[in-house]
Amino acid sequence: MTIDISWPALAFFSLILLVPLLINWHFHLALGKDMLLSIFRMVAQLALLGVYLQFLFDLDKLWINLLWLALMLMVGASAIIDKAKLPKRGLFLAVTCGLLLGLSPVLFILLFGLLKPDPSYSAQYLIPLAGMLLGNSLSGNIIALQRLYNRLSEAKQEYYGYLALGANRSQATQSFVQSAMQQSFAPLLASMSTVGIVTLPGMMTGQILAGSDPLVAVKYQLVILIAILVMLSISVSTTLSLSIRTTISPCGRVNIPSPHA
Repeated sequence: MTIDISWPALAFFSLILLVPLLINWHFHLALGKDMLLSIFRMVAQLALLGVYLQFLFDLDKLWINLLWLALMLMVGASAIIDKAKLPKRGLFLAVTCGLLLGLSPVLFILLFGLLKPDPSYSAQYLIPLAGMLLGNSLSGNIIALQRLYNRLSEAKQEYYGYLALGANRSQATQSFVQSAMQQSFAPLLASMSTVGIVTLPGMMTGQILAGSDPLVAVKYQLVILIAILVMLSISVSTTLSLSIRTTISPCGRVNIPSPHA
């Protein structure tokens, strides 16, 4: 049985947000405006999402679920590029395709091969699963794009040296792509290697608090972590490959400024 949280109790608990605001003031971090804006957006977006998801779950129409999924992909792609501090032109389609190609097969296997909800497009499963997969792929894609274009800017001589020796665009960027992918996978691999000992994942914790059997929660968490690793692998590799094609000319000229990390 899930223990409900009253709105007054939630409001009282939220007073602890004064702690990061006071720390920001004490250390002169100049993050007060960003913190307050982020808190406001979080509350507003989650409140609207809760109302909308209730409507979405009750309606449960395939075309509406797919439309919402498309919106999630586009917002996710936009957030990745913004946080990587890169221009959307030339990258938005590449990142969106990377997320779509990473999400689609994994989501299909989860819904049609493993969980098999009725109907298969049930919003109760489709939307939360897609949200978890996309949400956990954002940081990896951000790191990968930042690393790639920062390295291309920092190691110009090395890059142009490859081109001068006759390497094509793909060959000249290979070491940069490898470095970007290694860094993008590092946080997830570290999390996976310490899960259950150092960390207790959010999904597993939520299910246990909701009254699920701990072993059932463990199985769901294993499924999600495996799915996230697979999606991240596909989305990052696709995003980097397409980004190189759209932002670097066939002759090797980089047509995008480096991000300000």
